[in-house]
Amino acid sequence: MPYLLNVIYLLILIIFSPWLLYKALTTGKYRRGLWTKFTGRVPTPVARPQTITVWFHGVSVGEIHLLRQVVAGYRRRHPDHACVVSTSTDTGFDEAGKAFPDLPVIFWPFDFTWAVHRALARVRPDLVVLAEGEIWPNFIRAARRLDIRMAVINGRMSPRSARRHGKLSWLLRGTFGRIDACAVQTEEYAAGFRNAGAPRIVVTGNVKYDGACADRDNPRTRGLRDLLGVRPGELVWVAGSTQDPEEEIVLGIYRRALEKHANLRLVLVPRHKERFDPVADLLERSGLPYLRRSRLTSPTRHPATPSLPVLLLDTFGELSAAWGLADVAFVGGSLDGKRGGQNMIEPAAYGAAVTFGPSTWNFKDTVARLLQKQAAIQVPDAAGLEWETLRLLADAAARGALGQAARKFVTDQQGATERTLEMLDALCWVQKLSSRDKKARATAG
Repeated sequence: MPYLLNVIYLLILIIFSPWLLYKALTTGKYRRGLWTKFTGRVPTPVARPQTITVWFHGVSVGEIHLLRQVVAGYRRRHPDHACVVSTSTDTGFDEAGKAFPDLPVIFWPFDFTWAVHRALARVRPDLVVLAEGEIWPNFIRAARRLDIRMAVINGRMSPRSARRHGKLSWLLRGTFGRIDACAVQTEEYAAGFRNAGAPRIVVTGNVKYDGACADRDNPRTRGLRDLLGVRPGELVWVAGSTQDPEEEIVLGIYRRALEKHANLRLVLVPRHKERFDPVADLLERSGLPYLRRSRLTSPTRHPATPSLPVLLLDTFGELSAAWGLADVAFVGGSLDGKRGGQNMIEPAAYGAAVTFGPSTWNFKDTVARLLQKQAAIQVPDAAGLEWETLRLLADAAARGALGQAARKFVTDQQGATERTLEMLDALCWVQKLSSRDKKARATAG
């Protein structure tokens, strides 16, 4: 089966190679770390002797963010253990470098047998921790043969993923059964993992609630507020993690909102960096004054006019701080029916009046609970977004009530990190016993 997977992976690479080459040449994506991923020749971490080595993996920026508090908590509990962090994307790699400046950061290998074997031989982990469920059969099979413990944390399995796993059960047979423990967000996700064959499942809640900041006066948000020259009394609408065509929809609503709210500022944050320039072109054509965050080096001051500049946040790692500016927040990736929404926990924690579209299956449980608590508003389409945004901008009491309910909801959910760390502690204890047993047998022999 491992070699069959190699063949399948190679066929997929060959089929998509023209598209991948085009993207690499036009956007710069998929170039970085390519040889490392394909061969598994990751840099060898400087591991301390006589200690446990734990390999934490987050696919991209979102998973790296949730790993911050997990890794920090783990290191407080186990200061003698060595930790390594990996990711799959360029943006994830950059973010991991910022989040873990004193830890080795590497690229995750492609799931070819030669790549995973070499990567495991170089890192030599005792425990591999996968954030949210990056399940690769050859890697997991190789780790199990080396008696390396495997854990999934903050696991989720959307209905779409569950159906996909069902269709590929002949190919993935036994993969989930090789995972030692899965810490999942909800009972519904637990059922998905159970049906896939995972043997030990613990419902811990969502770690992302623990990492959400509720302090609007935190240094990063305060610095962004000063940089933009946001004055007391100005309203701020943040549209974050937006996708095409959401930016155009938001700009149309903003233009009409300015007719009634001259003190309204818009912060626009595209989800992917390849959209930064197209959105800048869109702003240029709109005739609205705007600023690109990447070109701001000192605080800006603007006269009190109906034409305060839109901010295009074309940098990475600042969206969480930007949510702290929001009176009203629109969470993108939710209007086109294709992407399943983005994380609405951060703006909710700040007490913003949160809105999002109908496509939110990636955060199904969070959305259901927010709506149940009357702590967010889900709109059916672009017209609904406009109606609700204008209503909230005009009604301070409604904004405040929605935001207060959202902040309370998030703080009430916190504690998943501690439960996750308890599960990892148990795995480390088992691994220590296993290591001692192997050493004893080797000595006796």
